[in-house]
Amino acid sequence: MAATGSRMGVVGGSIAGCAAAVAGIRAGAEVTVYERSDGELRGRGLGIVIPPPLHRRLVGTGYLDAAMPTAPVATRVWLTRVPGERSAREFARQPSAVTPCNWGLLWQSLRSAASGARHHRGLPVLSVGHDGDGGALVRTAGGEESYDIVVGADGHGSLTRRVLAPDLRASPAGYAVWRGTLPVDASAEHLGALQLLRTSWVTIGFPGGHGIFYLIPRGGDAGPDERLLAYAIYATPPEDAPDGAGHVRWLADEHFPQEWADIVARGEHAAMTCHPVVDLHAPVAADPPFLLAGDAAGVTRPHTASGAVKALQDALCLEEALRTSPTPAGALRRYARERTPEGPGWWSWGAGSAARRWS
Repeated sequence: MAATGSRMGVVGGSIAGCAAAVAGIRAGAEVTVYERSDGELRGRGLGIVIPPPLHRRLVGTGYLDAAMPTAPVATRVWLTRVPGERSAREFARQPSAVTPCNWGLLWQSLRSAASGARHHRGLPVLSVGHDGDGGALVRTAGGEESYDIVVGADGHGSLTRRVLAPDLRASPAGYAVWRGTLPVDASAEHLGALQLLRTSWVTIGFPGGHGIFYLIPRGGDAGPDERLLAYAIYATPPEDAPDGAGHVRWLADEHFPQEWADIVARGEHAAMTCHPVVDLHAPVAADPPFLLAGDAAGVTRPHTASGAVKALQDALCLEEALRTSPTPAGALRRYARERTPEGPGWWSWGAGSAARRWS
């Protein structure tokens, strides 16, 4: 295998970075992961959704622990608010199997699978570059190390991508995403919504945006069947950029049916984030000795719910390329051919293509 005995440096220790590290380990490389955070990432308890066939493949190949809790559902329900009223109207229901996960539990499972790598936690990478002998240098405050392959899994602000595409800049997509999780027991009075979410994931449409609701495992010391209610709301942000929590509560009150508005607007959040959405697609996903994975290669618009999915598929492609190519450079060229076209937005909620791809 191309990677056997080679040295691989992974810049970034989040979902994409840990998955890439697992790929390198499984292909026989000596892997080092650089993570700028000095703490555990498992506390980031937001929602992630994976197509069931991909989840099964990740479990079957050892990327994910079969014991990692998930909250699979098989149906998608579309709702809107009745005009002039606060009640909900269901206007569509379709088979659409998904496997919701807790971000922190997903990271923890990947991190465990990557335990064979050397991990530098709390050591930000200052720069990456060529070493003059066909390899790559990773520079930190502790010095520099040379690698046969460097994987840039360092997000949309990637230092690694600057080597491959120094002039590439992100462009605003014109909308933002508010994501949150709430304890299910805090919404216990909303029995109709919770009962629907036990078997379905729900989309609520409104003028200029939409919201998505689903249940995820709670994690931590909770039992495997305990749940959090996760949501993502997509809309144009206000020009005066008010408090994120305040605006998402206003959106819910303004556009959602009463029961769903109450969950978001008056619920006690376990976690909440807000960020503007940008478009970014690197012209090439790899050029030896550098490779881009996850958001570093291309930011998938979050309303397609496929950012983590793309990162996981990047890792599977990397492992296969390393296993079947005669040299590390050949493996990266194969990865570039296969992953460069997989730009933002190629998979969407409920689409059958992703399921067929990994079945």
